[in-house]
Amino acid sequence: MLKPIKNNKEHDKYLARAYELMQKDLKPNSKESDELEVISILIEVYEKANFPIEAPNPIEAILFRLDQLGMSRSELSKLLGSRSRASEILKGKRKLSIGMIRKLNEKLGISAQTLIQDYELVNA
Repeated sequence: MLKPIKNNKEHDKYLARAYELMQKDLKPNSKESDELEVISILIEVYEKANFPIEAPNPIEAILFRLDQLGMSRSELSKLLGSRSRASEILKGKRKLSIGMIRKLNEKLGISAQTLIQDYELVNA
């Protein structure tokens, strides 16, 4: 019988069962595919409550997205207006402006919520 996950031991047990089910060729709407769906939901709820993931700071998010898209820093410079401005931002010496946040959100698909987070500037 499935029940809510209350500790790491139960979490490990559910992860093992989910892995076992994923190795099978499950038919949609079968008893086992329904079991996998419910287990996945229980695992997700437990992990969100017990292993929260902090959002990256804006600089980390920009660098990660550039890497994902295979873009160079010079392409970021064009997007932000100049090479020196992009360099200052990536080195943490300058904050993102509203206009930059809008461009990064629109052109790179980085969430505005991530980009507006406060972060410490590095002293020159």
